[in-house]
Amino acid sequence: MECTTRIEEQHKKEMMAVQDSMDVLNGKWKIAILSSICYYNKRRFSDILNDVKGISNKMLSKELKELEINKLVRRTVLDTQPVSVLYELTQHGLTLKTLITHLVEWGIQHRKEITRK
Repeated sequence: MECTTRIEEQHKKEMMAVQDSMDVLNGKWKIAILSSICYYNKRRFSDILNDVKGISNKMLSKELKELEINKLVRRTVLDTQPVSVLYELTQHGLTLKTLITHLVEWGIQHRKEITRK
């Protein structure tokens, strides 16, 4: 009985961890934004906008701010004319690189499975 309780408590912790992860990465755009930055290491706002099909300027700005708040993305304003802003993954954000790579691989395989190509 005690062993079952420990297993159930561990399962609850794991489910909470999944929920915490989903809360941070939730939405249509965040994984795509992180993927764009991850692939190139540093990206300008306009580059991310071009990579993430269908996202608006306003939504990209909102999502980047949320990723900054969660310490996944660092924003650097460059002293150029006109002013340029670079986005890169933080050390904490870089921990998602393996996950993103696996998502890419899974997505490629999934598309093959669905389209039979």
